[in-house]
Amino acid sequence: MNKVPSSSRWTRALDWLRLNRVLVALLFVGVLLPLLAFGALAEDIWDKETLRGDDPILLWAHSWQSSQLDRLMLAITQIGSPPMMFSMCAAIAVFLWVKKRRGDLTFFLASTIGAGLLNLAAKRIFDRARPDLWLSIDPRSDFSFPSGHAMGTMALFTALCVLTWKTKWRWPVLAGSATVILFVGLSRIYLGVHFPSDVLCGWLASLAWVLGLHLIRRMRPRRNES
Repeated sequence: MNKVPSSSRWTRALDWLRLNRVLVALLFVGVLLPLLAFGALAEDIWDKETLRGDDPILLWAHSWQSSQLDRLMLAITQIGSPPMMFSMCAAIAVFLWVKKRRGDLTFFLASTIGAGLLNLAAKRIFDRARPDLWLSIDPRSDFSFPSGHAMGTMALFTALCVLTWKTKWRWPVLAGSATVILFVGLSRIYLGVHFPSDVLCGWLASLAWVLGLHLIRRMRPRRNES
């Protein structure tokens, strides 16, 4: 049996990288780096270590407390609440079903439902208590890590960005999604119900999950969805 020369293998590999450079970059920046960052932070939390920046950032956010900002943050945080997330997911899912975009619907449901299941599992595995630096105006009694609001919004809006990326709505959706994701995460810190690391790890986990699903989908043979 003839062996393929090593130079030919390298040439083929380089050709493949050139043809798939966007996918490779997305894999590295959107999946591998978030997973590595999540793993580094999760290891400290698993060991019950206090992350250096968590308490100072929480106290700094609380220093801005006012009745007006309280009302604003309570309103913003509702965007990431289970009822609101369910309503938005259902509306998008129905739209994709009506448009007969079965592949997009499967991807969207896997992104959002999968992120929710990952969040539930992670909360029980890490068993991290909520912050208790002050009495929150939006108290929570379940586990803290990772933030469900952060994971939910990141999963939903990242999937939405993927679905609209090749349309004229790309940049408006990206800008709006980034704004919602950021401010919902900040609201959880301001309200004192999550450590900053809870929010950051929630973002990282969902980003890696959704983009990982997207890459798997891109690498599979395309099928007629009609």
